[in-house]
Amino acid sequence: MEQMGTLDELYARCKACDKCALGATKTNCVFGVGNPEADLMFVGEAPGEQEDLSGTPFVGRAGQLFDRFLYAVGIDRSEVYIANILKCRPPKNRDPLPEEEDACLDYLREQVKIIKPRLIVCLGRISAMRLISPDFRITRDHGKWFDKGAFSMCAVYHPSYLLRSPSKKEDMLVDMKAIKARYDEIKTK
Repeated sequence: MEQMGTLDELYARCKACDKCALGATKTNCVFGVGNPEADLMFVGEAPGEQEDLSGTPFVGRAGQLFDRFLYAVGIDRSEVYIANILKCRPPKNRDPLPEEEDACLDYLREQVKIIKPRLIVCLGRISAMRLISPDFRITRDHGKWFDKGAFSMCAVYHPSYLLRSPSKKEDMLVDMKAIKARYDEIKTK
């Protein structure tokens, strides 16, 4: 994996990517957004339609719900970094294929190396299965912390899942409060 010095350089490389077929169908590369020196990073699976149109992750209905959870626990979106494993939208918002994840994963790894977050929160089962453990089960393991090298990682329900299953919103709020507590704890160290 070639290392890029800055997020701008990495973005330029990502924007021109043709490692999989999704690069030819994208409107925009949905690279990531937020504080480039964030201690807290959120990682979803792939951009949706609104994200593809805007080039910014988590701006559609699911992103608006995610913003409400951030606000509810007192985390300012501008102080964190938000990205996805895939940087291009899969057709009809289908789940990413393993080969698409493989093609994009080095971009995410490089983002993490440049940003150096201390906490990484996976948004949904797909990113958790890829980044935490292949046998991760979101209903069983959401909110649990795992130490992975230099990072503490956990996963929460994906906001789009919460739109379909509103009964899980209370679990999400509990998890987000715990993330906020852990985030506050590392900021004081």
